[in-house]
Amino acid sequence: MSYQQIIAIDAMGGDFGPKVVIPGAANALKKLKNTKFLFFGDERQIAPILDKFPDLKEHSQVQHTDITVKSTDKPSVALRSGKGSSMRLAIESVKAGTAHGVVSAGNTGALMAMSKLLLKCLPGITRPALASVMPCQKGTTVMLDLGANLVCDAEVLTQFAVLGSVYARVVRGISAPTVGLLNVGTEEMKGHEEIRAASSILANIDFPGRYHGFIEGDDITKGTVDVVVTDGFTGNVALKTAEGVGKLSKHFLTEAFKSSPLALLGYLLSMGAIKRMKDKVDPRKYNGGMFLGLNGICVKSHGGSDVMATENAIMVAADLIRNGFNQRVAEEIENVMGQESFVSAVG
Repeated sequence: MSYQQIIAIDAMGGDFGPKVVIPGAANALKKLKNTKFLFFGDERQIAPILDKFPDLKEHSQVQHTDITVKSTDKPSVALRSGKGSSMRLAIESVKAGTAHGVVSAGNTGALMAMSKLLLKCLPGITRPALASVMPCQKGTTVMLDLGANLVCDAEVLTQFAVLGSVYARVVRGISAPTVGLLNVGTEEMKGHEEIRAASSILANIDFPGRYHGFIEGDDITKGTVDVVVTDGFTGNVALKTAEGVGKLSKHFLTEAFKSSPLALLGYLLSMGAIKRMKDKVDPRKYNGGMFLGLNGICVKSHGGSDVMATENAIMVAADLIRNGFNQRVAEEIENVMGQESFVSAVG
């Protein structure tokens, strides 16, 4: 049978391994056509679970390995000792062309290091960026980098703007996505030299988006722009802060409703509205961090993902494959690099 897309899965990655990976893939298969899954990991653990999903089993292949990258392994250790691991074999299948993309809930640093080593970057891309879709008042926004590169110069930030814009266009269907650089203020003189230089470049080149200018932290959740661009240090702090605020809000809300019988009655009367709010900010719906800029599709699923979150991470990979994301990036980067204003700015 000829498959439109083949997705490699690190079945041993994450806190729960095959117990959530296999059911998540089975759910994703119901939404995908002509898709095959390559599972890499301990066949003794995978096979009994796969037997429970005959439709998935029919469109799957298992490659056994006893080696697993641990969540505590440093990237350098994983590179040395991770040969033959479920993570590495899954990535190697993309490099070899036997799979179109890889999904793993394993060690983030190891996944980035292995993916960059094996897949390399797309032509014109200096560093890949970790990107994700985040909820906001206007729907969703894509944000990058979320931790792959702690320090970025103006050229790299410009590349991130292109990567995020192409994603917004080809996957989210926004014809002219707005792009903002996350900064400590919106005034032109604010921020360090690299971000001001990136702003100057983006304001003077033709790229797949529309440059909005500098944005501040509260603009992320407002949905001021479709694409938020920043360095990995700032992006990761912003992401973890947002996650913390969400947990804190849930804690305060729970305490408030438990404070009195009348408050509990108020909760019972507002259960429908609260459920709708929880659905909008449910992190499982936005699971699937994308390593954009690699010469191959690679998606990072959260280590604590359940079945629903795993399904969504797989769907992210499928969207990138189906929409020819890397081909579009290559075309847009070539266009940007050929512009005189870009060459003079980074030269």
